[in-house]
Amino acid sequence: MATNVDKSNDAEKSGVAPSSHAPSLAGSVIEAKDGLGGSNYIRIQNISCTANLGVRLDLKKIALKCRNTEFNPRRFGAVIMRLREPRATALIFASGKMCITGTKSTHNATLATKKFAYIVERVGFKPEEHLDFKVQNIVGTTDVGFPIRLEGLVYAHSMYASFEPELFPGLIYRMIKPRVVFLIFVSGKLVITGARTEEDLRQAFTKLYPVLLDFRKLNVATLPGLPSGGSSSTAATTQSGKKAKLNDSHREIAEV
Repeated sequence: MATNVDKSNDAEKSGVAPSSHAPSLAGSVIEAKDGLGGSNYIRIQNISCTANLGVRLDLKKIALKCRNTEFNPRRFGAVIMRLREPRATALIFASGKMCITGTKSTHNATLATKKFAYIVERVGFKPEEHLDFKVQNIVGTTDVGFPIRLEGLVYAHSMYASFEPELFPGLIYRMIKPRVVFLIFVSGKLVITGARTEEDLRQAFTKLYPVLLDFRKLNVATLPGLPSGGSSSTAATTQSGKKAKLNDSHREIAEV
């Protein structure tokens, strides 16, 4: 039963799989202009995409003949298949539709989609040449390098921002064009989601960075309620006072 899988894996290693299929880290980090003459780096954390094989599938047959697969029809009506190179996970449905997640560049996303289609073809289901591949969501993270006044930001941009610190510590900023959602934290770290292309990530960051700069925290207190230089001196004086009292008590005991 595992012979077909061995053949498919050997075929991939020997180069029988579609050519120009080499996983690449290029594209997982992109450079974005900050709109003020500088730039920042956005690291792509996950890309979610969809594809359609265009053929009905027997999920039980796929689960029995392929490695690294899970199929429990009582819990979920799709085969969960995983790849090592590039690292990706696919949900394969009986209709022939697939959802692929876990890649960190569009190159690796298209590569993983073609590999999943190739594995399904080796099992015995001939997919269409056009897979209708579409990127649905790109998640990226970055750090602006300074703390942000979230209360002032949500007050000035109440049409686009919402902030409920009792429920979630980050501010949610919904940009209209490009249609992207930011999670902004007081530390200056950002999570960008909802983008369909890497260019959407760049444009969104370029538009938002000057806004964040306006709400930069200037005076950051390390210990609220204590003066910056007086804490060590007060601690020293209290400790010396304690030592003096201890010496007096020892003298009284000696005299008695």
